[in-house]
Amino acid sequence: MSHKEDNEGKRSPQVTDLYASIPKTCLPIVYHPDYNITFMGLEKLHPFDAGKWGKVIHFLKEEQFITDGSIVEAREATEEDLLVVHTRRYLNRLKWSVVVATITEIPPLLFLPNFLVQRKVLRPLRTQTGGTIMVGGGFHHCSSDKGGGFCAYADITLTIKFLFERVEGISRATIIDLDAHQGNGHERDFLDDRRVFIMDMYNRYIYPGDGYAKRAIKRKVELDWGTEDSEYLQKVELHSEGALNEIRPDIIVYNAGTDILDGDPLGGLSISPQGIIKRDEIVFRAAKRRGIPILMVTSGGYQKKTARIIADSILNLHRQGLIGSEAVEGEGSSSLVTHMMCSSGCAGSKFTAV
Repeated sequence: MSHKEDNEGKRSPQVTDLYASIPKTCLPIVYHPDYNITFMGLEKLHPFDAGKWGKVIHFLKEEQFITDGSIVEAREATEEDLLVVHTRRYLNRLKWSVVVATITEIPPLLFLPNFLVQRKVLRPLRTQTGGTIMVGGGFHHCSSDKGGGFCAYADITLTIKFLFERVEGISRATIIDLDAHQGNGHERDFLDDRRVFIMDMYNRYIYPGDGYAKRAIKRKVELDWGTEDSEYLQKVELHSEGALNEIRPDIIVYNAGTDILDGDPLGGLSISPQGIIKRDEIVFRAAKRRGIPILMVTSGGYQKKTARIIADSILNLHRQGLIGSEAVEGEGSSSLVTHMMCSSGCAGSKFTAV
């Protein structure tokens, strides 16, 4: 439905405006002000900070790490882009406000005309999804035919499938999902796909508890309530190294939710801000040692202070030479692509090194 056939009967990739050349003057940072969802205060009815992305960008500008001219502007994913993974039936269901209200967990949306829901909620999510495809993944509770947990579009799945179709040399991917919640969306989509290796480390007692999706996890690490820095970071290092030693991928999609932060109302873990920064450094070092491109999506996080932590982590990765020009010139081959957007049924900024 979303592909055309050539003269030999082979499927050709869907034509898209999302893949475009990036000026050399730009950092590989993808963002658009439309990522931030604001509409009559309704966004405040969900614990997710729907303006987090703008705050992260603001902090990075304050630190003189980025300017408006160094950011790549995200583009909205079209219906044809979305049909690479989603069914037309599912996309048509999003034209009902009650469906969007259920997915986003904001009940008052069901009373609004759908044209307003499209403009104020789904268009930002499609722009975020387009930005994700430009660099890589994020809404980890959404699969091809079902949304949930604030995830309307399956951008992790879309990103990996776009890469498999369009980028020569990308035929295997590893997802390292360290959001506090199980990434059941991408797990359902890649359940029988041997090209994708999934490591998922999450609080075993919280949403979504999807036993069927767990069958796709090749390296499963289930955490208890209140897990703290020492145990958590030890497991991050042990299992991320193990996952990358087991199968060497051509790309890593790293779902780095900040809902693991101590005090998060939904995550149930007790990781410090310093622990989150160290976690990201551990994963990036593992990727750099192997010369594997990595896309980081910061995903879930339900406290106002997570935007500052995300910015601090990005700055630390830059200081450590794990992103930016230093990462290219040093060992390994990863360079930075940072994607500021919601991800993983939770929300946060996306941050990529490819």
